[in-house]
Amino acid sequence: MECARSVAGVIAAPALGALLTGLLFGLSLIVAIGPQNAFVVRQGALRRHVTIVVAICAASDVVLIAAGVSGTGAALAGRPWLREVVRLAGAAVLLGYAALAARRALQARATEPGGEPARAGRAAAIGACLAFTWLNPAVYLDTIVLLGSVAHTQSPRQWWFGAGAAIGSIVWFAALAAAAWLAHALLTRPRVWRGVDCFVAAVMTATALRLLLT
Repeated sequence: MECARSVAGVIAAPALGALLTGLLFGLSLIVAIGPQNAFVVRQGALRRHVTIVVAICAASDVVLIAAGVSGTGAALAGRPWLREVVRLAGAAVLLGYAALAARRALQARATEPGGEPARAGRAAAIGACLAFTWLNPAVYLDTIVLLGSVAHTQSPRQWWFGAGAAIGSIVWFAALAAAAWLAHALLTRPRVWRGVDCFVAAVMTATALRLLLT
């Protein structure tokens, strides 16, 4: 029995190391100012559809990380036309949302926080979340290409590395939304919220321009 435990400990230690390495590497990629994070903060502050937004972001990252670990990056490398389509579509979506955020910041309408009419619903939040996640080429570069490449340096424990990165994504999105939820009273003050919309517009515009110029 003691011998079996010792063997299990020897096997588990490298796996745990790969898991923690993946966790830290995944967080280093995702903890950054980007359209997806800005959208999560906004929904968390509004306390609207937070659970489904976090679920979409986390599940999408898990799928993309799994694709990267499985070697999908090499298959996509030979399809530059696909990257071009995603790049242009992503830039268009980001510029459109930046314009909406800028309009909300400039208008002084008596609406709910953020300038959104009450009828703005779940479908709109889901659509925007999917667009910011799947139409941003940087997401593919970080997960499928970069993280996937690093994962294979951890062979034969690349899936432990990927699992750590996936855990990091889940924890990050949940924590980000929770922090915005708790800061609801502060973030939804008129002047502060106008600043939030200005910030969102600036992030979306900067990301779109980076996509168009690179």
